[in-house]
Amino acid sequence: MIASYLQPIALLEMSLTCAVVLMVFLQKLSSKEIPFAVRIFLVFLLVNLFFWPLGMSLELPLSAYVRGVTGDLSIVTMLLLWSSMLPTAKKTPLGFKVPLALIAIAFYPLALGFGMMDPYVWGYGSIGFLIAVVVFAIFCGLAGWTKGVWILSLAIIAWAAHWHESANLWDYLLDPFLALWAVFAIPSAIYQKRREKSQSGYLFRAG
Repeated sequence: MIASYLQPIALLEMSLTCAVVLMVFLQKLSSKEIPFAVRIFLVFLLVNLFFWPLGMSLELPLSAYVRGVTGDLSIVTMLLLWSSMLPTAKKTPLGFKVPLALIAIAFYPLALGFGMMDPYVWGYGSIGFLIAVVVFAIFCGLAGWTKGVWILSLAIIAWAAHWHESANLWDYLLDPFLALWAVFAIPSAIYQKRREKSQSGYLFRAG
């Protein structure tokens, strides 16, 4: 009964995620800002392309094959991607990327057995771990990033409601793609800030 509705939800999530990712790449390739209405229309078309079986000798929707390779993405990853489509979307602050990268760097080796501690088991209903996530969300709010509060809150709610097949809170908060994004985004953000600072110094140079 539960699996009967989890499968279509998972495919719809993956279809929307694939559509948004393609839209982000399309925007980066475009020299002009794509209007919001056009972006929504293109995403709608792409979602249908990925969600419905279209023949072409494929027994399953395209999103099913993508999901077979990537697995279910975390709620945090999907919400960060989806919200990037909004007209008011801003860059994710470095204050979120740095802790996320440090957590990922420590988490994955330990979870894979490189050490005496396995943090992955904390995701199975550990009150201490849940409190730590809530505290981190509060810090996001105090730092002025209210979107982070909503994203982490919805991830916790999805975990409590067993929205995905996994019963582990980690799977709703973190995945390898999110970890790689955070790790590689940090040096990119630092380089961008230094570049802006150097350009600003050049513009205001005397003479």
